[in-house]
Amino acid sequence: MRQRFSLARLLASTSLVAVVAMGLGGCTAMSKLSDVTGSIGPRAETAPTDPARAVEVYGERYRANPKDADAALGYGQALRANGQRAQAAAVLEQATIANPGNKALLAQYGRALADNGNFQQAYDVLSKAHSPDNPDWRLLSVQGTALDQMGRHDEARSYYASALRIAPGDPGVLSNLGLSYMLSKDLPKAEEALRQAYASPRASTRVRQNLGLVVGLQGRFAEAETIVKADLPPDQAAANVAYLKEMLSRSDAPRGASKRTPVASLSQSD
Repeated sequence: MRQRFSLARLLASTSLVAVVAMGLGGCTAMSKLSDVTGSIGPRAETAPTDPARAVEVYGERYRANPKDADAALGYGQALRANGQRAQAAAVLEQATIANPGNKALLAQYGRALADNGNFQQAYDVLSKAHSPDNPDWRLLSVQGTALDQMGRHDEARSYYASALRIAPGDPGVLSNLGLSYMLSKDLPKAEEALRQAYASPRASTRVRQNLGLVVGLQGRFAEAETIVKADLPPDQAAANVAYLKEMLSRSDAPRGASKRTPVASLSQSD
């Protein structure tokens, strides 16, 4: 395994944002069409599992009636799952205009904005998708990651704390909290939060990888490799080790390298 990466270089490098974006929330891009907004109606029961096929199916329904909220929501989720982030944001923006006040659409639109790196706008839209008297802990966590991406780490942690009061011990929120501490270079606190997340029976593979990453950043490379390999079939263990090596090696990226800051996709299972 590549050794002795400079922590200061890694934490300062442009590549770190991509590292965190991959890790925040316990997983990467959408793996399910039932996002934080829940079911999009009876038709969701037969949603295709293949993202490209889902785009075709929901796209046909959406084009038949672009003002239909369920159709737009399903199409937007499918586009996000298929990596078509800009198109998803455009579809969901039009849907929120056609259906003002629809909280499910606002929640999905906010997440699509965050996918595209529009973090302030995402935060603002998500604020309209729930209310202080009826908060959605998943959306609180999404807002936290948007704040983290804008460098507002203390504010972000207040959102994670609020989410954890509603959903104590949620591994996705704890993972986000850990990565928030990583961004502010407080690696012991990052490790503490991620170990709590990892102890949960609901912890995803991404939580395991995030913990391994933070342990590796502290120079404990053998321990980090043990964490990402533990109790996994050989192929998954190898994939996790490859992930860890890739994340740690990103300190070698040139400072002027281009970067894209995708959404922190929160509180979802892999």
